[in-house]
Amino acid sequence: MWSLAMQTPPGRLCNCATRQMQHSFPKPLCRAGGTVMAVSTASMVSYRLQSRKIRTGDISDTSARRAAFMSRRMLRALAQSEDPDAYAAHACSQGSGNAGASALASLDLEGVAKYIKSGNCKSIVVLTGAGVSTGAGIPDFRSPGGMYDTLQPDLITATDMQRAKMQADPTWVVMRSMFFENQFPYLEVRRPFILGTYQQQWKATLSHWFMKFLEEEGLLTRIYTQNIDGLDYQTGLSPELVCNVHGSLGQVHCEYCGAGMPLDKFCSEVRAKIKDIYGIDDAAPAESSNILCQNCGHPCVKPSTVLFGSSLPSDFFDRSSADLPKADLLIIAGTSLVVAPANSVVTMVRSDCPRLIVNRERVGQDLGIRYGPDASRDVFVGDRPCDEVFFEMIQLLGWHHRLHAVRDRLPQQNKALVANL
Repeated sequence: MWSLAMQTPPGRLCNCATRQMQHSFPKPLCRAGGTVMAVSTASMVSYRLQSRKIRTGDISDTSARRAAFMSRRMLRALAQSEDPDAYAAHACSQGSGNAGASALASLDLEGVAKYIKSGNCKSIVVLTGAGVSTGAGIPDFRSPGGMYDTLQPDLITATDMQRAKMQADPTWVVMRSMFFENQFPYLEVRRPFILGTYQQQWKATLSHWFMKFLEEEGLLTRIYTQNIDGLDYQTGLSPELVCNVHGSLGQVHCEYCGAGMPLDKFCSEVRAKIKDIYGIDDAAPAESSNILCQNCGHPCVKPSTVLFGSSLPSDFFDRSSADLPKADLLIIAGTSLVVAPANSVVTMVRSDCPRLIVNRERVGQDLGIRYGPDASRDVFVGDRPCDEVFFEMIQLLGWHHRLHAVRDRLPQQNKALVANL
């Protein structure tokens, strides 16, 4: 095991403001993005009032203080951008979930489908989480039976102290500080996921194909995916339409110096040097050994996924501030909306922009999403998998022919769903 100890990669330290936020924010949020920039909530009062309360210490609720502080940072960033309309739209969107008149005839899936077909919906933005990929057989991280729930630290190459941390909180496996101490927890836990993705063991789901159909109709502005599986690209979706908020397994780089490594070479190294803690690969080595960077020599090579405590790619901030204020429909699919700053897209659309929430549970109430009689623009379709919802949406939109053309490329679970198409 190789450790950087107190060493830090040149030019990659979080700034003082980031460290201060990481100490003062609740842990689930401070781990999510390092230099978290865009955490805001639509349920807060006006920006000016919140800012004044922060200065005078009148806000006692931690969430409200965090939301107001992060909204102020986003507003300042937008104000300094070259798009004053985006700034104005974001400022106006910081109201309750009921603000603005909805463009939907009814707050259900039929109402959303009619709106999409009306010609008035020209720009659709989608935020996706693990729920859109579970139909492919990819394990979820946070759900019961998921990777965090079934983690066995005793099997991982680590010190007793490191194992204790992972036992108390499995997310330590993907923490930046842990990776620079010991790279093996990340690589050993992710080994089957890395190799399975490279071999295309999992196939794009109905949910992914629905987004491809949106592109074919000229309606898709961007997908903001929190997933790292790269399944969006299997449908032939244009890469420029995908923003990988947390990075992707499809690229590899060194966390220390930033140098890249060819994916096929990295996967060969993983197969030969990283042990299999799941007991599914008889050819795996009995013990793990370091994968060294060809540029700097440090063993910090990994897929280009964002570790907790690291900065998000600037691509997310640049694109979201331009895309969201102009969106005519926001689709939120398969995500708990607890990870910042990805969840901030919920509050960045206009106050009259409909929001379709496709998730098993109700989410985002603290971000201003409204359910039941309080809803005026938010449509919730829950209690069933994302793939079932988007299959119904495809039918409502009359896109059967598109789905029929790709039915043989669907994962087995989805094939059963469309058997009678």
